[in-house]
Amino acid sequence: MDRFDGIDAGITRWMARNGVTFLRISLGIVFFWFGVLKYFPAASPAEALAGKTILVLSLGHIQPNISMPILATWECVIGLGLLSGVALRLVILLLFAQMAGTLLPLFFFPHETFASIPFAPTLEGQYIIKNLVLISAGLVIGATVRGGRMTAGPKP
Repeated sequence: MDRFDGIDAGITRWMARNGVTFLRISLGIVFFWFGVLKYFPAASPAEALAGKTILVLSLGHIQPNISMPILATWECVIGLGLLSGVALRLVILLLFAQMAGTLLPLFFFPHETFASIPFAPTLEGQYIIKNLVLISAGLVIGATVRGGRMTAGPKP
């Protein structure tokens, strides 16, 4: 059992040292990739709902042909910031603002995001709800921007 404990402790220390970096890079890839898709009409499954949501938020002033390149750039900036680790405080702020917007279709368009409100999300609804995981990842990464670290210490 002591050998297993030693191996387990070593693995746990490695995960504590590297987990946030892996999380930051993987989240950066997701944001950059999804952002790039929005530059190409009909390439992003979120395009229609995102465009409609921004149209509602802007009281009909910002049409999807204008909002999609802006949103694409915003997401690419978040992705590149996470990948590079540069200006992480600003990047995390941009991420949370963008994520707040991604949840709005659940409220603005429930008949498009739920097959049975509020229990059975459509594929679009599931796509939106998974953003809770991205928000949580942003929280973990944000907790480290002032030097916070994960530790593999013993249980209290």
